[in-house]
Amino acid sequence: MGELPLDINIQEPRWDQSTFLGRARHFFTVTDPRNLLLSGAQLEASRNIVQNYRAGVVTPGLTEDQLWRAKYVYDSAFHPDTGEKVVLIGRMSAQVPMNMTITGCMLTFYRQTPTVVFWQWVNQSFNAVVNYSNRSGDAPITVGQLGTAYVSATTGAVATALGLKSLTKHLPPLVGRFVPFAAVAAANCINIPLMRQRELQVGIPVTDEESQRLGHSVAAAKQGIFQVVISRICMAIPAMAIPPVIMDTLEKKDFLKRRPWLGAPLQVGLVGFCLVFATPLCCALFPQRSSLHVSRLEPELRAQIREQNPDIEVVYYNKGL
Repeated sequence: MGELPLDINIQEPRWDQSTFLGRARHFFTVTDPRNLLLSGAQLEASRNIVQNYRAGVVTPGLTEDQLWRAKYVYDSAFHPDTGEKVVLIGRMSAQVPMNMTITGCMLTFYRQTPTVVFWQWVNQSFNAVVNYSNRSGDAPITVGQLGTAYVSATTGAVATALGLKSLTKHLPPLVGRFVPFAAVAAANCINIPLMRQRELQVGIPVTDEESQRLGHSVAAAKQGIFQVVISRICMAIPAMAIPPVIMDTLEKKDFLKRRPWLGAPLQVGLVGFCLVFATPLCCALFPQRSSLHVSRLEPELRAQIREQNPDIEVVYYNKGL
């Protein structure tokens, strides 16, 4: 077997990202919870393989499948723009196990005000870590900005949950089960833009087709954040809409009436089943490397690109997750 060639483009995902199916296959790999079980040594080994290959050095005996596996292990644990190792619960591979636990508990303990407040707080604390860890670009964000985003999103989620809870007191019990989803959707609209406010102030890096940086764009940041908000809300719909209907039916049956302690684990399991599919499929709604026509950029950046690279019509950016 000959040495692995150096023309494999591991800067891009393995599958065609211009199609939904290609993006879905990519994100099923990225969000695989088994990546959380990898040791620090395994992560470092994968990083070395990837960085060496990018530098033109092929690890002896390395196969193409092993190279792609190393690339996806590397991508699962390190930020694409900063190169920093992402905290464990902030990684996309933690989305399913973390969200199934938190969402399952939000859907189970939605009747009492203290439990509503507690689980909305836990959810927004987790979301804050995820949104910061998967931000686009390499611009730093201050502790004050982080605190403002966290407090605002948590307050918004709790206020929405408690407000809707009071409004649904006299409605059928099934309606009350959907209050957590409304609170999560509202919080996503607050948390993500605030946690990524630095991008809205200074912009995110935009590049040409060859990944050469052309400047920073606020317009690209706005589009990327909007796409992420839509993806996150869609991601929550199956997990927060299907289990309540199933649980509302099951709780009327004698089986669960005699075993009420089964309610929470059953709900968490249903949420987890939905998230296994919803997480990668909703991440795949928009390309990770999104594009924007030059005409939609800020006038200064547009003029700069027209002057230096008149043939460029489209720029590219990492939208974040």
